[in-house]
Order: sequence, then structure tokens, then C-alpha cells
Amino acid sequence: MPTSLTLDTARSHEGNLTLVAAGEIDLSNIDAFDQALTTATAQAAGSGETLVVDLSGVEYLDSAAINALFSRADHIRVIAHRLLMTSLTVSGLAELVTVEAAPGPSQDSS
Repeated sequence: MPTSLTLDTARSHEGNLTLVAAGEIDLSNIDAFDQALTTATAQAAGSGETLVVDLSGVEYLDSAAINALFSRADHIRVIAHRLLMTSLTVSGLAELVTVEAAPGPSQDSS
């Protein structure tokens, strides 16, 4: 049974082409993630852009997902859930790709 994953490509409010993923990325759904990356990367490259891969809604990804990101390192920038930051750094991806931590929940208690 595939792990829950949703994928959507949209323009951010800054106008950047963004692939937004939510759920978990593992061996059960890596083909869908890889295909979405391929399509979105080609679309961004066609207009001279760098694709933004928004993983702020992803709390788990396995090595297959990291490999998919590595294979497109020259064409992407990543926004990642804070839970993923260590994996993306230890894997070395953060040395090749701009990886930004997604904003956390507001700490404002008023």
C-alpha cells in the first residue's frame, strides 16, 4: 500500500514554479515523486527558472527521495520541513542545493 503523498505544481506568490509535496516520500511512491520532479524541472528549465521543491509538508523521506533530489541538484532549490534538515545536510545535498528550513509555527502567544 503506497504511503500518502500529494504533489502539486503551482506558481508561488513570488512567481517561482514550485513543486509542493505533502505526506511522506518512500519506496512506495518514489516513482510519482520522481515523475513530478522530472516534469516540473523541465518546465522550469524551459523558462530559464530554478524549480523550488517545497517539502515543508513532508515529515519523512527516504534515500530514494534524496537521490531523486541529487539527480536534479543543478536545477532546484529546496524548502524543507525542519525534521528533514539533518538528513538533507548529512546526505551532502545541502552542499549542492540551497536548502531552506520552512518557517515553523508562530511563537506569538498574544
